[in-house]
Amino acid sequence: PLLPRSRGVGEGPPAAGAARSGSPAVGGKRRRWIEPGSGVGASVLRPRSARGSGVPPPSLTSDRRPAEMLRSVWSFLKRHKRKFLFTGAFLGGVYLLGKYAQKKIRDLQEQEAAEYIAQARRQYHFESNQRTCNMTVLSMLPTLREAIMQQLNSESLTGLLKNRPTNKLEIWEDLRIISFSRSMVAVYSTCMLVVLLRVQLNIIGGYIYLDNAIVGKNGTAPLAPPEVQQQYLSSIQHLLGDGLNELITVVKKAVQSVIGNVSLKQCVSLQELERYLGEIRQLVEHRGQSSEPETGSPLCWYLIPNEESTLASQACGLTERDVTTLKLLNETRDMLESPDFSTVLNSCLNRGFSRLLDNMAEFFKPTEQELAQNGKINSLSNIQLPLAKIIPIINGQIHSTCSETPSHFVQDLLLMEQVKDFAANVYEAFSSPQQLEK
Repeated sequence: PLLPRSRGVGEGPPAAGAARSGSPAVGGKRRRWIEPGSGVGASVLRPRSARGSGVPPPSLTSDRRPAEMLRSVWSFLKRHKRKFLFTGAFLGGVYLLGKYAQKKIRDLQEQEAAEYIAQARRQYHFESNQRTCNMTVLSMLPTLREAIMQQLNSESLTGLLKNRPTNKLEIWEDLRIISFSRSMVAVYSTCMLVVLLRVQLNIIGGYIYLDNAIVGKNGTAPLAPPEVQQQYLSSIQHLLGDGLNELITVVKKAVQSVIGNVSLKQCVSLQELERYLGEIRQLVEHRGQSSEPETGSPLCWYLIPNEESTLASQACGLTERDVTTLKLLNETRDMLESPDFSTVLNSCLNRGFSRLLDNMAEFFKPTEQELAQNGKINSLSNIQLPLAKIIPIINGQIHSTCSETPSHFVQDLLLMEQVKDFAANVYEAFSSPQQLEK
């Protein structure tokens, strides 16, 4: 509707006849009307904050702001699209790489823990196996001693000498050969028994470890069942039987060659006795080595039957157990013919014969009467004994060499570092998972 124009400052009331143009006059005067929102009245109707400015009403600006913000954000994203894509790809890659690294570290830690547990279990099994080796050696020494004393029976000869026979000199000659041969065979066979059992029990121990750790969990057949173990370990009887008989024959021949011509009345010093033993060892240990250098030490033939006779005796009707046993015997033979075995066995023999001479040296000490006559003796090399007195001394050394109680002789052999290292190498070779591939 049309409203009357408000009066201005100093302006009087409208004339009575005033009227809006185009409208009839009231009282003979025309009144002036104005449109809403214009003129002075409009300023009165608008809010104070909007007076004199071009800002539209709040209802209009509040509707425009969200749309303008969305358009500005979208335009900003479009302008920097490549940067956002690159940053997102980079951050995603870093996140995935971090997750992958965490998984790898966790897998590595689990693998290291499993390897540590397996190594600890392996070490415990190895140490237990070595204790079994030591106990087995001590348990077999009485059997070995009885076999040697039965083959080289010096007690029967000493019994004959007590009766003062007419062939007393011949009996003394036989007693000399038998006494030296018996002690030397005792040293040889004890050293062989120690090293051979180390090889056999560590080979079978390696297979037992694989059976318990790997094969048994997969449900496959064991590599070394108890029947195979028993059959394989029974091969040690060759050393106590045919191998020992052959060794005795060779040693007796070497003893006869070295001291067969030495008079029973001849005085012998400890150094001369050591030289005699060295010459006998040279004949025994290097027999046929020049003609067959590739077979390793000739002493290995006394330890285990040769491959040809083993296969020939079991050629008919071989069972699966027999095949597995032959495989173990062939692996053992390879170890016995290796240079490492020859080195370890030679070290054991050196230690054994050195201990034998140490035991003999106890009888070369001067008596009180000799000290009173000759004064102080500076060296054992000055002490000499007739060969007839040395014979009973060396004849009794078998009881300390092949003693079931841990004597110094046996302890020296069992505690040698070379023997321990060699046993560890054998066990390591046959207890590794690579052995399954073979």
